Amino acid sequence: MGGDDLQTELLLERLPVPESSYSSSGEHLVKRTGTVWTAMAHIITAVIGSGVLSLAWSVAQLGWVGGPTAMVFFAGVIVIQSSMLTDCYISHDSERGSGVRNRSYMNAVKFYLGEKSQIFCGLFLCFSLFGSGVVYTLTSATSMRAIYKADCYHKEGQDTPCSAAARGDSYYMLLFGLAQGVLSQIPDFHNMAWLSVFSAVMSFSYSFIGFGLGAAEVIENGVIKGGIGGVPLVFRMQKVWRVAQALGDIAFAYPFTLVLLEIEDTLRSPPPQSKTMKTASRASMAITTFLYLGCGCFGYAAFGDDTPGNLLTGFGFYEPYWLVDLANLCVVLHLLGGYQMYTQPVFALVEQRFGAEACDVDVELPLLGRCRVNLFRLCFRTVYVAATTALAVLFPYFNQVIGLRGAFTFWTLSIYFPVEMYLVQAKVASWTRRWLAIELFSLTCLLICTFAFIGSAVGVFGSERS
Repeated sequence: MGGDDLQTELLLERLPVPESSYSSSGEHLVKRTGTVWTAMAHIITAVIGSGVLSLAWSVAQLGWVGGPTAMVFFAGVIVIQSSMLTDCYISHDSERGSGVRNRSYMNAVKFYLGEKSQIFCGLFLCFSLFGSGVVYTLTSATSMRAIYKADCYHKEGQDTPCSAAARGDSYYMLLFGLAQGVLSQIPDFHNMAWLSVFSAVMSFSYSFIGFGLGAAEVIENGVIKGGIGGVPLVFRMQKVWRVAQALGDIAFAYPFTLVLLEIEDTLRSPPPQSKTMKTASRASMAITTFLYLGCGCFGYAAFGDDTPGNLLTGFGFYEPYWLVDLANLCVVLHLLGGYQMYTQPVFALVEQRFGAEACDVDVELPLLGRCRVNLFRLCFRTVYVAATTALAVLFPYFNQVIGLRGAFTFWTLSIYFPVEMYLVQAKVASWTRRWLAIELFSLTCLLICTFAFIGSAVGVFGSERS
């Protein structure tokens, strides 16, 4: 970013906050204090989630060449895409309103592409964010149940039918839903930095444990399992759908597009927010890809064709049981914050639309005394959490749901809209070399995501369950 952009950033900090920079309650935002470190914590919390647990299975479907290549490819795509979207945070176009902050993804779509695009984007956005809540509920339940099973296997032996003695996944989903009902009352993104830092620590913890367990298993086996082409299947079309589903799983594991501008809006300046955000994005993607390659490749090397769909709950690892328990506990604790990372934008959007600030009332609570409660926030957020929990109970298919959600929304939200906004923001003329290169990038991602979506849909609605 040049000197003119830096001057604009500095000027913005002194100007009155424009209408688009108001919070969902209609009040001025708190002072921006975020740094590259807090941005990285937010990004890692948003990115390293339930998707990492399915990567070993994905590598097993794609093989030793296709698996690592796919992970590096999607990491590169996100680096390019996030750089484009980061530049859309502040407008430097006097005709469209120079100096306007686009504090959310939806605000940016409306500003650069118009209201019709915003409505179309909103449909995909709601599906994606709601889908993330469903997947995180599924994952947390699977990990909680795995803790019980690990203890059971340790006490009774690996041949014991511990699954039959364990409580059903629905029980654990309800527990997670109750916890989210409480955490969902956090007012907004600016009040959850502490939760993001905590969740980021948890994500590092279970990722390194999965990494280490896989590496230890490979050393113990004394051989690297797996093959160039991945898991061989009898029917060719079955292999095709598995490959497609694996690509969908990897696509789900990377993006943080939907919360990128919200994260950027928490950063202080100078230096310019866009510069800090690009640094944080690249560093976070490098760290994430390293962990993903470690978990995915060592998991496949350890188990080969028998690689489980969820590395920490598929019970390729039985011992040390306490370490398996710790890893799954870290998964649950991380997802408490990860869920909020993907639901706060929905809450802000709906509450801004329906004027939730008018629903504040004073109530008398036991032990707490007189408190101010927003009835709209309390009711809507509780219903939203209940809905994600209910859908998770109805469709408890981990790998298939991850692939379907990732493939369906990846191109639209992570590629198409950021690319189109960037073309407008950067004033890229049609049919120039730069324009053709950007559109070719978008088209390539579209073809890959279409293939992944079809395969994932077959996995969810077909008879096959991995």
